[in-house]
Amino acid sequence: MSEIHVFNRRAMATQFQVRIANEEKAYAQQAAQAAFALLDDLESKLSRFRANSEIAQIGELKVGEKLRLTEPVFACLNLARKMEFATRGAFSVTAAALRTQPTKPLWSLVDKEFTIRCDNGRLEFDLGAIGKGFALDRMATVLHEWSCSAYLLVAGGSSILAGEAPADSAGWSCGLGDDHSPRRHWLSQASLSGSGLAVKGKHIFDPRTGQPCSKHHRTWALADSAAESDALSTACMILEEPEIQEILRRNPAWLVFLNEEKTWQHLGSRTAPPLATSE
Repeated sequence: MSEIHVFNRRAMATQFQVRIANEEKAYAQQAAQAAFALLDDLESKLSRFRANSEIAQIGELKVGEKLRLTEPVFACLNLARKMEFATRGAFSVTAAALRTQPTKPLWSLVDKEFTIRCDNGRLEFDLGAIGKGFALDRMATVLHEWSCSAYLLVAGGSSILAGEAPADSAGWSCGLGDDHSPRRHWLSQASLSGSGLAVKGKHIFDPRTGQPCSKHHRTWALADSAAESDALSTACMILEEPEIQEILRRNPAWLVFLNEEKTWQHLGSRTAPPLATSE
């Protein structure tokens, strides 16, 4: 089996990890550092805790004002809007805004200008449920530029993006559930993201009501991109099973796993990666 090189970086309030197979260590390290450099740049733009970040500047906009965005921020927000539509509002970057505002803030993206416009309220954005996945997707692009196609990217253990499998392997072994779970996915060229209550408790807000909400103990979502799987796993925490089934019917490339304490079930028509029990 190919040697796997592992590199770590702290960013976005969590631990990121790059694993690269089928490459010499020195070359893999250079590729990983290039990916981490992009990660640092994305954090400076997307973090609401950075006073000069574009997300912080968006929060200062008054109704009718616009702000020109850099390409990655515009792309991330554009994807966030698409995921809000796909999940029928169960995912939103303004999920917690109703705690401080009487009505949900409204905003628009102007494609030709690469700008965002504040249409109503104060744009309190929190990209915590999509920003890490978006960063993994962009980091994967860097690794492909370095011709490193066999990789696994991890953000905090709950966001995982796999490239090609290591040589002589069915895929990258990823736990479904808690750390060291015997329930495994052999993952390749897909993303797996999880949301749950075990670490942060009831921290997920329903964007439609502004209230803490959770219908399930834990959810995992499988998608082609990490940004999609991140947003979907969060949305599914506040959705009833029939609502999830309807979303998956419209998006057959997605797959959702629900955990109700001791039982697991998977929803969706996509063929799941093979499951195996670890020794």
